[in-house]
Amino acid sequence: MIYTQLQLFFIFLINGLLIGLLFDFFRILRKAIKTADFITYIEDALFWILTGFIILYSIFTYNNGEIRLFMFLAIILGILIYLAFISKMILSISIGIINVIKKILGTIFNIIKIPFHFLMKLIKKLFLNPISFIIINIRNYFTKYLKNFSNVLKKVKISNKFVKNTKN
Repeated sequence: MIYTQLQLFFIFLINGLLIGLLFDFFRILRKAIKTADFITYIEDALFWILTGFIILYSIFTYNNGEIRLFMFLAIILGILIYLAFISKMILSISIGIINVIKKILGTIFNIIKIPFHFLMKLIKKLFLNPISFIIINIRNYFTKYLKNFSNVLKKVKISNKFVKNTKN
């Protein structure tokens, strides 16, 4: 009987360690990826749902659904042990790995970006620059044409006024 309860105590102590690890997983996720508040709320709800599932699964699997106070004390002790002795190490290693992965992915992205950058320069040089050259020249031509036309209209108005004045 005592052996079984001691065994249950260690099972729920391990559950506490797992819950602490799950907690750190979400902390690492938040540090690695900046998320909106809404996503953080979803992550928190997911954490509590998973925690409840772990605890209920263990209670029904290992103790036939019977709830004992020592099980919750073991879970709390497991979480405290995890946070006091293991959490800092897991966080630093995980964040270090994530930073290395970010650097590697950034380097790969920069390498992949080079041909696309070259291609965009080529497209700009071959297609966009001539098109913009044509558009600028058409605009300049019409600007000159409209300016000349406006000058002609002014002369016509002046001559019309002159003609009207001479008739009177």
